[in-house]
Amino acid sequence: MHASIGLISLDTMDKLHHRVAQVAVVDAYAELSRLVSSLGGADFLRPSRCAGWAVGDVLYHVLLDAQRALVTFATPAKRAPTIDHVSYWRNWQTNRNDLAAAAHGRFVRIAAAAYPEPGALAHQWLDTARAVAHVASGIPGSDVVATQSHALTVTDFLSTLAVEATVHHLDMLLELPGAPGPRPGAIELTVDVLDALLGPVKERPAWDDMTWILKATGRLPLTPAEERGLGPPVSRFPLIG
Repeated sequence: MHASIGLISLDTMDKLHHRVAQVAVVDAYAELSRLVSSLGGADFLRPSRCAGWAVGDVLYHVLLDAQRALVTFATPAKRAPTIDHVSYWRNWQTNRNDLAAAAHGRFVRIAAAAYPEPGALAHQWLDTARAVAHVASGIPGSDVVATQSHALTVTDFLSTLAVEATVHHLDMLLELPGAPGPRPGAIELTVDVLDALLGPVKERPAWDDMTWILKATGRLPLTPAEERGLGPPVSRFPLIG
């Protein structure tokens, strides 16, 4: 169980070690690939924790993120960073557009359904994930890259990829009991980012890491007792949508 919720300062989180982010994203993509490789055709049609999306839809969404990563790695920002691996998510949540999110949700469902069979989607994910992991393993962490109108270091960008893949990996497991889950390094980094997003709280509920991720991202509802214990910061839930 992660015991540091509310105790991590943003100053500490800002000093994310490159190797930590590097290993987290490589592990997140490798374990998600192991999950995808274990699925049968019918598994891609099972419900996920993302409302309205099946497992295959979630995979396609993460594939889009991996494709964006390859573009971002090759897009120098030519300016100082404007966000880090924590403020990236805060900015995303603050500027979230429900109409755009709904449009993206429809696009993902249509695009994922256009594959001739689930294996074709799985194959494209596996190839793209390997390419991302290969680049991530060698690219300097201090390089500043551009994505989504932001500039951030490669280290911070790798962290965002790891968090995205980890959360959606858990989404895919809703009706896949016994399937491979995320690796500890990816889970720990995701928990640390969520801790920093939340900040100090009155009382930490007795959550294990998986439950904390699902609660913080709105996958599981907060109980009234948990809301009282968290205090005013509960108004920011979900911390990542």
